[in-house]
Amino acid sequence: MSKNDLDTFTRYEHELRKTEKKVAGEIDPGARAVVVAVCVLLAMVSLVLPHAGDATGLDVLMMTDKATAEHIKLPSEIFVYMLAIFGIGFSTLALITRRWVLAWIALAGTAVDAVAGMLAIWTRNTVGVDETASPSGAGAGLLLGWAVAIVLVFHWARVVWNRNSYHLALEQERRAEAANREAFGLSLQRPVAPSAKAARADEADSAEADSAGTAQTQGDQTRGDQTPEGTASDD
Repeated sequence: MSKNDLDTFTRYEHELRKTEKKVAGEIDPGARAVVVAVCVLLAMVSLVLPHAGDATGLDVLMMTDKATAEHIKLPSEIFVYMLAIFGIGFSTLALITRRWVLAWIALAGTAVDAVAGMLAIWTRNTVGVDETASPSGAGAGLLLGWAVAIVLVFHWARVVWNRNSYHLALEQERRAEAANREAFGLSLQRPVAPSAKAARADEADSAEADSAGTAQTQGDQTRGDQTPEGTASDD
Protein backbone atom coordinates (compact mmCIF):
# COMPACT_ATOMS: atom_id res chain seq x y z
CA MET A 1 0.00 0.00 0.00
CA SER A 2 1.42 3.35 -1.05
CA LYS A 3 1.51 6.47 1.07
CA ASN A 4 -1.32 8.06 -0.91
CA ASP A 5 -3.51 5.00 -0.34
CA LEU A 6 -2.69 5.12 3.37
CA ASP A 7 -3.65 8.80 3.58
CA THR A 8 -6.91 8.11 1.74
CA PHE A 9 -7.72 5.26 4.10
CA THR A 10 -6.98 7.48 7.12
CA ARG A 11 -9.25 10.24 5.84
CA TYR A 12 -11.99 7.72 5.13
CA GLU A 13 -11.71 6.31 8.64
CA HIS A 14 -11.82 9.83 10.14
CA GLU A 15 -14.96 10.70 8.16
CA LEU A 16 -16.56 7.41 9.18
CA ARG A 17 -15.95 8.05 12.86
CA LYS A 18 -17.25 11.60 12.54
CA THR A 19 -20.45 10.34 10.88
CA GLU A 20 -20.83 7.64 13.52
CA LYS A 21 -20.50 10.21 16.29
CA LYS A 22 -23.12 12.41 14.65
CA VAL A 23 -25.56 9.53 14.20
CA ALA A 24 -24.97 8.38 17.78
CA GLY A 25 -26.06 11.80 19.06
CA GLU A 26 -29.37 11.79 17.20
CA ILE A 27 -32.78 10.28 17.92
CA ASP A 28 -35.50 8.94 15.66
CA PRO A 29 -38.84 9.36 17.45
CA GLY A 30 -40.79 8.07 14.48
CA ALA A 31 -44.55 8.16 15.04
CA ARG A 32 -44.01 9.34 18.61
CA ALA A 33 -43.00 12.73 17.23
CA VAL A 34 -46.65 13.38 16.38
CA VAL A 35 -47.75 12.46 19.91
CA VAL A 36 -45.10 14.68 21.48
CA ALA A 37 -46.05 17.56 19.18
CA VAL A 38 -49.70 17.22 20.22
CA CYS A 39 -48.63 17.14 23.89
CA VAL A 40 -46.65 20.34 23.42
CA LEU A 41 -49.72 21.99 21.89
CA LEU A 42 -51.92 20.81 24.78
CA ALA A 43 -49.34 22.11 27.27
CA MET A 44 -49.67 25.54 25.68
CA VAL A 45 -53.45 25.30 25.91
CA SER A 46 -53.22 24.35 29.58
CA LEU A 47 -51.45 27.62 30.33
CA VAL A 48 -54.42 29.67 29.18
CA LEU A 49 -56.98 27.53 31.02
CA PRO A 50 -57.87 28.10 34.70
CA HIS A 51 -55.20 26.77 37.01
CA ALA A 52 -56.99 27.50 40.26
CA GLY A 53 -60.15 29.56 40.53
CA ASP A 54 -59.90 32.55 38.17
CA ALA A 55 -56.11 32.33 37.89
CA THR A 56 -54.87 30.78 34.66
CA GLY A 57 -51.55 29.11 34.09
CA LEU A 58 -50.15 32.35 32.69
CA ASP A 59 -51.25 34.16 35.85
CA VAL A 60 -49.36 31.60 37.91
CA LEU A 61 -46.36 31.87 35.59
CA MET A 62 -46.20 35.64 36.04
CA MET A 63 -47.65 35.66 39.58
CA THR A 64 -50.28 38.29 38.86
CA ASP A 65 -52.83 39.62 41.33
CA LYS A 66 -55.23 36.83 40.42
CA ALA A 67 -52.64 34.23 41.38
CA THR A 68 -51.98 36.00 44.65
CA ALA A 69 -55.70 36.16 45.39
CA GLU A 70 -56.02 32.42 44.83
CA HIS A 71 -53.17 31.72 47.29
CA ILE A 72 -51.02 29.88 44.74
CA LYS A 73 -48.43 27.76 46.51
CA LEU A 74 -44.83 26.99 45.56
CA PRO A 75 -45.54 23.53 44.04
CA SER A 76 -47.97 25.14 41.58
CA GLU A 77 -45.38 27.72 40.57
CA ILE A 78 -42.69 25.05 40.11
CA PHE A 79 -45.07 22.93 38.06
CA VAL A 80 -46.02 25.73 35.67
CA TYR A 81 -42.42 26.91 35.24
CA MET A 82 -41.12 23.41 34.52
CA LEU A 83 -44.02 22.66 32.18
CA ALA A 84 -43.15 25.77 30.17
CA ILE A 85 -39.39 25.06 30.18
CA PHE A 86 -39.24 21.30 29.71
CA GLY A 87 -42.69 20.28 28.49
CA ILE A 88 -42.81 23.01 25.84
CA GLY A 89 -39.30 24.41 25.39
CA PHE A 90 -36.98 21.40 25.46
CA SER A 91 -39.56 19.05 23.94
CA THR A 92 -39.89 21.39 20.95
CA LEU A 93 -36.11 21.72 20.60
CA ALA A 94 -35.66 17.95 20.81
CA LEU A 95 -38.24 17.41 18.06
CA ILE A 96 -36.69 20.03 15.79
CA THR A 97 -33.01 19.17 16.25
CA ARG A 98 -33.42 15.42 16.97
CA ARG A 99 -30.58 15.68 19.48
CA TRP A 100 -30.29 12.92 22.03
CA VAL A 101 -29.07 15.25 24.79
CA LEU A 102 -32.11 17.50 24.44
CA ALA A 103 -34.41 14.47 24.57
CA TRP A 104 -32.72 13.38 27.81
CA ILE A 105 -33.18 16.85 29.32
CA ALA A 106 -36.83 16.88 28.26
CA LEU A 107 -37.32 13.45 29.84
CA ALA A 108 -35.69 14.40 33.14
CA GLY A 109 -37.51 17.74 33.34
CA THR A 110 -40.95 16.35 32.58
CA ALA A 111 -40.41 13.52 35.07
CA VAL A 112 -39.79 16.03 37.86
CA ASP A 113 -42.65 18.16 36.54
CA ALA A 114 -45.07 15.25 36.82
CA VAL A 115 -44.23 14.96 40.53
CA ALA A 116 -44.58 18.72 40.98
CA GLY A 117 -47.98 18.58 39.28
CA MET A 118 -49.16 15.97 41.74
CA LEU A 119 -48.04 18.17 44.65
CA ALA A 120 -49.73 21.20 43.04
CA ILE A 121 -53.04 19.35 42.85
CA TRP A 122 -52.60 18.22 46.45
CA THR A 123 -52.09 21.83 47.63
CA ARG A 124 -55.32 22.87 45.95
CA ASN A 125 -57.20 20.39 48.12
CA THR A 126 -55.41 21.09 51.42
CA VAL A 127 -56.20 23.95 53.76
CA GLY A 128 -53.14 25.92 54.84
CA VAL A 129 -52.30 26.80 58.44
CA ASP A 130 -53.13 30.50 58.11
CA GLU A 131 -56.12 30.03 55.85
CA THR A 132 -59.67 30.39 57.11
CA ALA A 133 -61.38 29.17 53.95
CA SER A 134 -60.74 26.18 51.75
CA PRO A 135 -58.79 27.08 48.60
CA SER A 136 -60.34 26.69 45.20
CA GLY A 137 -59.78 23.25 43.72
CA ALA A 138 -57.52 22.31 40.84
CA GLY A 139 -58.66 23.85 37.58
CA ALA A 140 -58.84 22.32 34.12
CA GLY A 141 -55.48 23.83 33.14
CA LEU A 142 -53.69 22.26 36.08
CA LEU A 143 -55.22 18.82 35.45
CA LEU A 144 -54.54 18.99 31.71
CA GLY A 145 -50.96 20.12 32.25
CA TRP A 146 -50.32 17.29 34.70
CA ALA A 147 -51.72 14.71 32.26
CA VAL A 148 -49.56 16.15 29.47
CA ALA A 149 -46.44 15.92 31.67
CA ILE A 150 -47.13 12.24 32.40
CA VAL A 151 -47.64 11.43 28.72
CA LEU A 152 -44.44 13.27 27.78
CA VAL A 153 -42.47 11.30 30.37
CA PHE A 154 -43.71 8.02 28.90
CA HIS A 155 -42.97 8.88 25.27
CA TRP A 156 -39.61 10.54 25.87
CA ALA A 157 -38.57 7.52 27.93
CA ARG A 158 -39.46 5.19 25.05
CA VAL A 159 -37.61 7.36 22.53
CA VAL A 160 -34.45 7.49 24.66
CA TRP A 161 -34.61 3.76 25.41
CA ASN A 162 -35.02 2.83 21.73
CA ARG A 163 -32.05 5.03 20.91
CA ASN A 164 -29.92 3.31 23.54
CA SER A 165 -30.73 -0.25 22.45
CA TYR A 166 -30.54 0.31 18.69
CA HIS A 167 -27.72 2.84 18.38
CA LEU A 168 -25.45 1.09 20.84
CA ALA A 169 -25.73 -2.15 18.84
CA LEU A 170 -25.12 -0.19 15.64
CA GLU A 171 -22.09 1.52 17.11
CA GLN A 172 -20.65 -1.81 18.24
CA GLU A 173 -21.12 -3.27 14.77
CA ARG A 174 -19.45 -0.28 13.14
CA ARG A 175 -16.52 -0.41 15.52
CA ALA A 176 -16.02 -4.09 14.75
CA GLU A 177 -16.14 -3.36 11.01
CA ALA A 178 -13.67 -0.50 11.40
CA ALA A 179 -11.33 -2.73 13.41
CA ASN A 180 -11.46 -5.39 10.66
CA ARG A 181 -10.63 -2.81 8.00
CA GLU A 182 -7.80 -1.45 10.09
CA ALA A 183 -6.38 -4.95 10.60
CA PHE A 184 -6.65 -5.61 6.86
CA GLY A 185 -4.85 -2.35 6.09
CA LEU A 186 -2.06 -3.18 8.53
CA SER A 187 -1.65 -6.61 6.98
CA LEU A 188 -1.15 -4.99 3.59
CA GLN A 189 1.45 -2.64 5.04
CA ARG A 190 3.41 -5.41 6.79
CA PRO A 191 6.72 -5.97 4.86
CA VAL A 192 7.94 -9.43 3.95
CA ALA A 193 10.98 -10.58 5.93
CA PRO A 194 14.24 -11.19 3.97
CA SER A 195 14.35 -14.80 5.08
CA ALA A 196 10.84 -15.30 3.74
CA LYS A 197 11.87 -13.73 0.44
CA ALA A 198 14.90 -16.04 0.23
CA ALA A 199 12.77 -19.05 1.06
CA ARG A 200 10.30 -18.12 -1.65
CA ALA A 201 13.14 -17.64 -4.15
CA ASP A 202 14.61 -21.04 -3.23
CA GLU A 203 11.23 -22.68 -3.64
CA ALA A 204 10.83 -21.07 -7.06
CA ASP A 205 14.33 -22.20 -8.13
CA SER A 206 13.69 -25.73 -6.87
CA ALA A 207 10.39 -25.91 -8.71
CA GLU A 208 12.07 -24.68 -11.92
CA ALA A 209 14.92 -27.19 -11.54
CA ASP A 210 12.48 -30.03 -10.92
CA SER A 211 10.49 -29.13 -13.99
CA ALA A 212 13.68 -28.92 -16.09
CA GLY A 213 14.90 -32.29 -14.78
CA THR A 214 11.57 -33.90 -15.50
CA ALA A 215 11.58 -32.57 -19.05
CA GLN A 216 15.15 -33.86 -19.64
CA THR A 217 14.28 -37.30 -18.27
CA GLN A 218 11.28 -37.55 -20.54
CA GLY A 219 13.47 -36.55 -23.51
CA ASP A 220 16.07 -39.25 -22.68
CA GLN A 221 13.38 -41.89 -22.41
CA THR A 222 11.98 -40.86 -25.75
CA ARG A 223 15.39 -41.10 -27.47
CA GLY A 224 16.05 -44.45 -25.77
CA ASP A 225 12.82 -45.85 -27.10
CA GLN A 226 13.59 -44.72 -30.67
CA THR A 227 17.23 -46.10 -30.85
CA PRO A 228 16.52 -49.91 -30.94
CA GLU A 229 14.05 -49.51 -33.79
CA GLY A 230 16.65 -47.68 -35.85
CA THR A 231 19.31 -50.41 -35.20
CA ALA A 232 16.98 -53.27 -36.13
CA SER A 233 16.18 -51.67 -39.45
CA ASP A 234 19.90 -51.35 -40.30
CA ASP A 235 20.46 -55.06 -39.67
